[in-house]
Amino acid sequence: MVDLGIKIHNVEFKNPVLTASGTCGFGEELSDFIDLSRLGGIVVKGTTLNHREGNPYPRMAETPSGMLNAVGLQNKGVKNFVNNIYPRIKDIDTNIIVNVNGSTIDEYIAVTEQINELDKIPAIELNISCPNVKEGGMAFGVSCPSAEAVVKAVRKVYNKTLIVKLSPNVTSIAEIAKAVEGQGADSVSLINTLLGMAIDAEKRRPVLSTVTGGLSGPAVKPIALRMVWQVYNAVKIPVIGMGGIMNATDAIEFILAGASAVQIGTAIFKDPTIPVQVIDGISSYMEKHKIGSISELIGGLQM
Repeated sequence: MVDLGIKIHNVEFKNPVLTASGTCGFGEELSDFIDLSRLGGIVVKGTTLNHREGNPYPRMAETPSGMLNAVGLQNKGVKNFVNNIYPRIKDIDTNIIVNVNGSTIDEYIAVTEQINELDKIPAIELNISCPNVKEGGMAFGVSCPSAEAVVKAVRKVYNKTLIVKLSPNVTSIAEIAKAVEGQGADSVSLINTLLGMAIDAEKRRPVLSTVTGGLSGPAVKPIALRMVWQVYNAVKIPVIGMGGIMNATDAIEFILAGASAVQIGTAIFKDPTIPVQVIDGISSYMEKHKIGSISELIGGLQM
């Protein structure tokens, strides 16, 4: 028997495998395929203050070894989550984490305050890759001052585990990580999608209605691994890694690079059972190498 359990701040996870926000709705969508209680956690789709229709279609495009998406945080708003979604998912035997979004700091605060009242939500994932409308659409997470400002504001109104999701579209993600750590983040998750685009040569037009979108999937894995390793060596708080994880070997590589936990995203669209396969694969790897606890693997990269 091996011990897959980890702890991020005050939250205990039965294993280090979570689903990534935006890839499995609110978790219920996977219940026909896997036993949700086997997961370390479920990060539900992005939640905003008000109802959002998302971007016009087309808003997804397949690319070599990945996909582009420009869904645009389509959701019915935080009140709908609190009143309708939360009662249905609160008793799933795993950690439910809400991905919190806003276009202004006040919106982040308003969403967080409502989530903070939900007893069975032990953590939020603060997505600071959203456009800051007061700064001309620049994402909060692309500069240290704006990242610090939103994390500081949310920390004041949130008393549970605060995970901050970092954008890779920056010069130094390690500097951003240190900045949010300094303002009270309990953990950081990375990477969010990379900015990319696709073109239809026959029509001579962009494939996506928004022209650009977020690239995810196996194509981004080497960049994600590098960034997780850099951030792990820059901060003292736990790192949650994601970006192109398709199997247990990918997940183990992220853990060796310094991730305490991993999130499975795009792979779920290919096969919704992959998160459970990854859990079993990590366990088999540990048994094979006579590793008793997953903690022995975290940051275990030999240089």
